[in-house]
Amino acid sequence: MIIALTGTPGTGKTSVAEALQSKGFEVVDLNQVVRNKGFLVGRDNKRASDIVDIEKFNKYILDKYLGKDIVFIEGHLSHLLKSAEKIIIFRCHPDKLRKNLLKKGWSQEKIKENIEAEILDIILCETVEIHPKKNIFEINVSDKSVEDILALIIQIIKNRFKNIEKYKIGKIDWSEEVLKDF
Repeated sequence: MIIALTGTPGTGKTSVAEALQSKGFEVVDLNQVVRNKGFLVGRDNKRASDIVDIEKFNKYILDKYLGKDIVFIEGHLSHLLKSAEKIIIFRCHPDKLRKNLLKKGWSQEKIKENIEAEILDIILCETVEIHPKKNIFEINVSDKSVEDILALIIQIIKNRFKNIEKYKIGKIDWSEEVLKDF
């Protein structure tokens, strides 16, 4: 099963992916693979971000990982992979997200862009355009440690993505935050 771990930058995907890997799970770092395999097709200098050939990356994932027991694809574009069978979106309150991105040394412009994306549910909206809603799950990571999130994901897997209504989409709403000045 191919599981996408996605979310706005700064939500903790990489830390949780490392924890999953330490527990023996296979984890693919989207950013590393697209660089190493030549799936970058350009750079958006205005937004200071790379442009990925998601179709080529998707084909690579299908060829290499389809049929494996559990493989996590970690990266804020992993939800765009049609090969992902389940998608777990990390959601983070904008105040906490701002703190996380400041710690990373991001510019105010990039921080604002990512907070706006989180408030407007951009990743969720992109995900529901590609995947059935029954395969998409959201975890509010705002007040959770890496260990807490790891335990939740392991529990979700053990339950085979069943009986987890609290992680179904649409329960997290930061829309009131749009009125704040970040």
